[in-house]
Amino acid sequence: MPAAQTVRHAELRADTAAHSVTTAFGGRFLGLPRTHLGAVRAPQPLPRGVGHWHYWWQAHYVDVLVDTGLRSRAPVAGSDPIVLAEQVVRTIRIRNGGRFTNSYFDDMAWLALAALRLDTLPGPPRGNKPRHQGLRESLGRALRSGHTPDLGGGVWWNRSRNFKNTPATAPAALFFARTGERERAQELVDWLNAELLDPGNGLYYDGVRQSAAGAVLERAHFTYNQGPALGALLELGGEANLQRAAELIRATSRRLVADGGTGPLLRTHGSGDGGLFTGILCRYLAEAAAAPTLDSDSRRTAGVLVTELADRLWKGRAVRNNLAVFPSDPRSTADEGYPPGTGAELSTQLQAWMVLEAALRVVRLEADPQAD
Repeated sequence: MPAAQTVRHAELRADTAAHSVTTAFGGRFLGLPRTHLGAVRAPQPLPRGVGHWHYWWQAHYVDVLVDTGLRSRAPVAGSDPIVLAEQVVRTIRIRNGGRFTNSYFDDMAWLALAALRLDTLPGPPRGNKPRHQGLRESLGRALRSGHTPDLGGGVWWNRSRNFKNTPATAPAALFFARTGERERAQELVDWLNAELLDPGNGLYYDGVRQSAAGAVLERAHFTYNQGPALGALLELGGEANLQRAAELIRATSRRLVADGGTGPLLRTHGSGDGGLFTGILCRYLAEAAAAPTLDSDSRRTAGVLVTELADRLWKGRAVRNNLAVFPSDPRSTADEGYPPGTGAELSTQLQAWMVLEAALRVVRLEADPQAD
């Protein structure tokens, strides 16, 4: 397929995901004007935002709307994607009781990162300040409070302060690196490397728990833990960080793949919260594919991991009411995982949208290395 045609096909896939997810899941919160929130499931059994609403899923909804808005301001579900992203941020605050802070440091790190990216795009100024400066300052203070010397460093998972983990520490490190607190960011990366790096396979463990018997290592390897760690390594740069980033990409391609496909197929983690995990990884693999500071083999490996998963998710989709439904597992189909009439989860559909946006970025780079 000619390069221009390949890029156009990737654009159509990402556009389809953007339209399908925002149409099926997105809508006003309790009918309030200028609000927008993703339903946890579609068709949703409860009004949008009632019951469980998953703050961090909404943060990633903002992030993937920014992905779409960065490449096109064409409407999705009838609205500018950046307007929708702004409305989701506003609605998170409303739904969260009038504040952006909550009990989970990983949740807050994800929203802080999404808002930071959102503010790189044109939008209505608020005086002389970036649109979400207050949000970023509030969440930044919270994240700093979660970074303590206990257990050697790192960021607590939540305000119970008995578990420090990669899901909170890695995105916090990336946020600090992007907002000028590079020394703090490097401290967090160094802690991850010292305390949570598995020497046997080069991946990061989930975390370390404080107990009466002492520190207990949680040894699970999740795809989403590797993603923001990779992002922080790339953002900080320097020989040691870039070497670790290359090692992490190689470890991911060897250890976090499933059988099947024409290339290494990234594994996914089912539904619920796990339904987002591999989409998050792909965001940062696409950044690695575009990173001029990385060696060409690492960039190519990162790109192939993204495009192979995107191809499989696209092939496994179902079409219902003119909207796409994507599988949570690339080795199966949407009809197998979500039989007609059962509905689908926001997390897995956001994941597919993230992967297709990431694949578009990779395909554009392959067509024109100067495009990113």
